[in-house]
Amino acid sequence: MDRKLLDLLVCPTTRQPLLPLDGRGLQALNAAIAAGAVVRGSGDAQTQTQREALITRDRKIVYLVDDGIPLLDAENAIAAAQIDGLPAA
Repeated sequence: MDRKLLDLLVCPTTRQPLLPLDGRGLQALNAAIAAGAVVRGSGDAQTQTQREALITRDRKIVYLVDDGIPLLDAENAIAAAQIDGLPAA
């Protein structure tokens, strides 16, 4: 993701800066998705693994990135508490 764009993005709910989810975080996210343990804000299960995602500075909300486009809406937000093994900041 373009660094200039990333510098402008904030969580629409908390207004916290968003950071790229690192490799270990993506592994934990994808493992939780594969286990069927991830539900988006809409209540729908997240079934597709991710190559890229963003996380709030306090590491409580994960936002999906679809084909390079951040999905910054409550329906696609994922509560990080659902992701076992998500590394701390």
